[in-house]
Amino acid sequence: MTTTITRQDHDAPALRAAARESDGKTAARLLALAFVLEGSTRAEAARRCGMDRQTLRDWVIRYNERGIAGLSDRPHGGGTPAKLTADEKTQLANWVRQGPDLAEDGVVRWRLSDLRRRLFERMFVMLDERSVGRIVKTLGFSHVSVRPRNPKANGDDQTAHQKTSPHGSRPPFRPMPATNRSSCGGRTRPGSASKAA
Repeated sequence: MTTTITRQDHDAPALRAAARESDGKTAARLLALAFVLEGSTRAEAARRCGMDRQTLRDWVIRYNERGIAGLSDRPHGGGTPAKLTADEKTQLANWVRQGPDLAEDGVVRWRLSDLRRRLFERMFVMLDERSVGRIVKTLGFSHVSVRPRNPKANGDDQTAHQKTSPHGSRPPFRPMPATNRSSCGGRTRPGSASKAA
């Protein structure tokens, strides 16, 4: 039998607003419930939020019983779980290497706030900027990045300019050949043939 959302205290926009203020896993659960309230099937809502139908069914039951508070993970032992999986860290490293897309991201170089926003939008992982910075550092990236490239720059024109531009404005320094000088600084005359005899 299909499990339906029976609570009426939050509509889909309210659940989406709560998702923006929640950690990654809770946000995904809230968004899945919002999709269901908007008419998506349970299978489609689960797929869009990275879970299976049975898992979403379990979260619907907990939401019906306890509301939004029921969507948070229960306390557990064993220490704090990793914030990003290995695959998610690989994807983050790819984003940093490729740089942002001006049309999509609105910036020409990444800031921690931009990466934080993208992690939430793409992976439903909510991190603060310091945590993002620590992860980026462990991935081998420095806070000093390459100079941003102007999106309107023409790579072919730049390459042609580099090939035709002289490497330097002055010729390289060549030392003068050594000559015999007297102790006064003037040139010495070679001895005459008569003196040599």
